[in-house]
Amino acid sequence: MAPLFVSERIAAPQPIASMPGVHQWPINRIAEEARSLAALGIRSVLLFGIPAHKDAEGSGAYPPDGVVQRAVREIKNALPELVVMTDVCLCEYTDHGHCGLINGLAGPKDPRLPEGYVLNDRTLEILGRTAVSQAEAGADVVAPSGMLDGMVAAIRRDLDAGGFHSLPILSYSVKYASGFYGPFRDAAEGAPRFGDRSTHQMDPSNVREAMREHALDVEEGADGLMVKPALAYLDVIRATRDRFPDLPLAAYNVSGEYSMVKAAAANGWVDERRVALEILTGIRRAGADLIITYHARDAATWLAE
Repeated sequence: MAPLFVSERIAAPQPIASMPGVHQWPINRIAEEARSLAALGIRSVLLFGIPAHKDAEGSGAYPPDGVVQRAVREIKNALPELVVMTDVCLCEYTDHGHCGLINGLAGPKDPRLPEGYVLNDRTLEILGRTAVSQAEAGADVVAPSGMLDGMVAAIRRDLDAGGFHSLPILSYSVKYASGFYGPFRDAAEGAPRFGDRSTHQMDPSNVREAMREHALDVEEGADGLMVKPALAYLDVIRATRDRFPDLPLAAYNVSGEYSMVKAAAANGWVDERRVALEILTGIRRAGADLIITYHARDAATWLAE
């Protein structure tokens, strides 16, 4: 699966300096890129949106004419058979860069909570609304990525209420507070303006908690599970495969994993093709059914030769 960044702020594709070969795409060119990927045999994409304007409440995430909603329609009109998965999170839409509403920045400050506290339950309302809006636009799968408590249950409830009973939820059920996300934050323009996300993402040293997080999301109605990042967490992928053998399992080969291979290859230190395919094979061997990777275009090209 190829991740794609679509932006309302640009009129032509913009290269992302920290992710060689990856671009932000304007809405009117996103179907062109999707068509190019499909021609290589890539059958699915994951959309991230960058709105024209951001605010403290992430209000650009859910309008019917939002950036992702418009991009979904563009792709599905051009390529109805391509599977389009949409990211459901607020970090790309908030001006503070966090995955949820923040106490003191969104609405009246709750004096019982510290300033800067993520307002979990209020955020769930927006995530559910966003998922329904993306489903109405034609998304085939929604993928909540914020690691907020109860996000899958809230989205399932709202999708069902909206008539989308069979729309799958692929949950970022195990997302670590990793150092490998840096280039993505450039691409999605969503770096936190203050603090970090370690309060709701997982401790990299913990695998047993990962199994509990998966189980909670399964109980809430997740149709598929994800481990993110992939390369430093192959043991977690394997443990997930063993613990949940009947559920689809995705692994996200993230931006930092991609960019370090690109940088080493650019310096002549490694053979990019050999190393990238070795990494992807290792992720598959660990038990992933689906690999989300910025190397999707390259890998499809190499494998077709």
